[in-house]
Amino acid sequence: MTTIDEQAPDMTVTHESVASGVHHEPGHRYLSQPGRIREDRRFVTGSGCYVADIMPPGTLHVGLVTSPHPHARIVSIDTEEALKIPGVVAVVTGAELAAETNPLRQYLDVPEVQWRPLAVESTRYAGEWIAAVVADSRAIAEDGAEVVVVDYEPLPFVMDPEHAAQDEAPLVHPSHGTNVMAQRRFVWGDVDADRARAGRSTTVTTRWNRNSTVPLETFGVVAQWDQHRDVLDVWASIQMPQFPDQVAEALRIPSNSVRVHFDVDVGGSYGVKRGIKHGVLAGFLARRLGVPVKLIEDRSENMHGGDFHGPDRLFEVELWYTADGEFTTIRIDVLDDEGAYPGRSPLQLAKPIGAIVGPYRIPSAAYNATAVTTNKTGQVAVRGFGQSPTNYAIEAAVDAVARDLGVDRLELRRRNFIGPDEFPYRIPSGTEYDSGDYPGVLDKAIEISDLTSLLAERDDLRAQGRLAGIGFAACLEPGGGNAIFENIMNPRNDKTTFPEACRLRVDGSGRVTAIISISSAGQAHETMIATLVGEELGIAPDDIAVIRADSLTGFPSQSPVGSRMTIVLGRAVHGAATELKTKLCAIGAGMLDLPADQVEYRDGAVVVAGDATRFIGWDDLVAVAHRKQHLMPADMQPGLEVVHVAHTPRSGTLTAPDGTVQLYPCYSFEVHVVLAEIDPGTAKVDLTKYYIAHDCGTVINPDVVRGMVYGGTAHGIGVALYEQFAFSDAGQPLTQSFIDYLLPSAHEVPQIVDAEHCTPSPFTTHGQKGVGEAGYMGAPAAVAGAVNDALSGLGAGPIHSLPIKPSDIWAALRGAERDREGAL
Repeated sequence: MTTIDEQAPDMTVTHESVASGVHHEPGHRYLSQPGRIREDRRFVTGSGCYVADIMPPGTLHVGLVTSPHPHARIVSIDTEEALKIPGVVAVVTGAELAAETNPLRQYLDVPEVQWRPLAVESTRYAGEWIAAVVADSRAIAEDGAEVVVVDYEPLPFVMDPEHAAQDEAPLVHPSHGTNVMAQRRFVWGDVDADRARAGRSTTVTTRWNRNSTVPLETFGVVAQWDQHRDVLDVWASIQMPQFPDQVAEALRIPSNSVRVHFDVDVGGSYGVKRGIKHGVLAGFLARRLGVPVKLIEDRSENMHGGDFHGPDRLFEVELWYTADGEFTTIRIDVLDDEGAYPGRSPLQLAKPIGAIVGPYRIPSAAYNATAVTTNKTGQVAVRGFGQSPTNYAIEAAVDAVARDLGVDRLELRRRNFIGPDEFPYRIPSGTEYDSGDYPGVLDKAIEISDLTSLLAERDDLRAQGRLAGIGFAACLEPGGGNAIFENIMNPRNDKTTFPEACRLRVDGSGRVTAIISISSAGQAHETMIATLVGEELGIAPDDIAVIRADSLTGFPSQSPVGSRMTIVLGRAVHGAATELKTKLCAIGAGMLDLPADQVEYRDGAVVVAGDATRFIGWDDLVAVAHRKQHLMPADMQPGLEVVHVAHTPRSGTLTAPDGTVQLYPCYSFEVHVVLAEIDPGTAKVDLTKYYIAHDCGTVINPDVVRGMVYGGTAHGIGVALYEQFAFSDAGQPLTQSFIDYLLPSAHEVPQIVDAEHCTPSPFTTHGQKGVGEAGYMGAPAAVAGAVNDALSGLGAGPIHSLPIKPSDIWAALRGAERDREGAL
């Protein structure tokens, strides 16, 4: 087995090339093969088109007045001085905006909690938008925002979610009567009997502090109103389901009057590019002023007032087990801080239900989920929709059981893994895992890491007086997200479909174009679609054009969220290709004077079944469809163009009365192994070795998968050691730039060796599963495990709060030192 990619010796990442490690079924021509990533050319040459590049003639710019208080009544707003500045065109306040728009959509049943782009009557977090200044340039708009005078009356505020959940806490939304936005409790299986059978348990409390994806590009939007056609054109760096519908709903205009352009490149997202308040504000201003309006966040606005923070979550996990280490039942209590406005973020509390036992054979489970508001900026769906925090909490509990029993951490995991022969496997919450080979992936991780040598290296470092530890994580990545989590968290919402669509068009010259309606946020969708269409039709992917339609000329899309594009959009591609091939077969059968059931489509031709020497080629089929009516079947429309809209696999049912539900259709799996060294003087963590074995079923493009795994791992390292949006006791954000918010660089991300395993999903077109959140699913748990293993070498207890800061490690080491001194 060789591990080094000799084509790129200078790269800081390595791919473990395992023979048969990538699924390549007989007959697959383009899937799983190295191939050109077509998006790379325009990005590498600086030819991408981002929102900042779009500047219709006469565009005005928006500057924002933001609140300095975490909670305050807005007594008055004086805009007089701002309007005197040359170049300032208008100043709009929250009251003016609210008079002509609807509140932004909430996904919980909380009608008293009204979320708007600009604060009305009260501001509920430091950084909330109070007024918008519109001017000839961004600089002038900022000058105007600085002289808007707002009179505030400070109000009591709450920053801690545990305090917010208490009855005596200050209320973020007094009209709601409580800070608790949602509380769902579930019990699946015979928990009491499984506890009695175990006889022992361990309880771990973990904290996942606020972080996000902080993409290089902040959120931006350009809106232009065409008063002659009554159409609002919107260009935005979005990754959000139902964005056009929600803009129309808030602006009180018909949905077919909003045209969102998806041919805009998005400079990074992984869930955070929602921007609904940005889009509504810009659209309102464009309609009111009759000119194009551009709103581009600066970094400070993005970091503390952009409503794009990720989970801020506390877990208590109780894992019950027998004397020989068999897990019998699990209880997970979670408290999530949604910030001032819940929006869509509480729906993330439903996702753990679909993987409540992780990759382990645990017969029963209890889950208690609570969402609260605090006086912080809002939260959105950061990479994984909240699954990575749950994985971290479960893995921390598994490590705790291993410590309690004094057994090997990997052996404990292997002992409790769901077996390869048990799939499809139904977990207690009702979700059925599609396929997997967890022991096989673990074996691959052990092999590529040469675990015996790695353990010896750790022990040698310890013998030299250095702190060293190895961390493990075995985690699932649910993929193919559908809409059912809306019903779980709000039973009054009976939505059950989350479709995707693809149009395939063959022109008169025989060229194929695939048309999709999703934004480009770095997941190589154009490469994916071309590869899938090429595989279906037997045409080289490089010869297939991929076009992004706008929201009025395209088809239903829920945006690239939930690792769902290869799964759901892949199903739409398959459906469209099947319809196209059926039409071609009808044409070919007529030309061959045979019934349609006696021919088949094969690599661009219609062939007589059982006699490959008799066929009608692609060019002839296309010519008939477009130009030769006399050879066309009598009941067939001319041309070759089809549309297929696909449901998410295994969707379409509501949550059952007992709380069971099929949440996601597909489950990828990964095992991380990491070696960490800690400087005992500075408590700085250095990750020296990193290995990942990963299984996402049939790989579409190996380079894209590798990029997802590496990027997600880097993100997870940041979560584990560096990234946190912190607030002072006075409610002020302490991380308003990259000076304060630490990100891992090339110096902190080690060389990564990875191996692909493959257990195809039986529920997708080619066995593919999701990969958009890979790496990130297990990296935080693995890195934390490595740090805690290092601490254990000096008798220090584990740290269960992320990110693990040097001060946390220092405190743990000093505490262990005091304990040792006290024992003498």
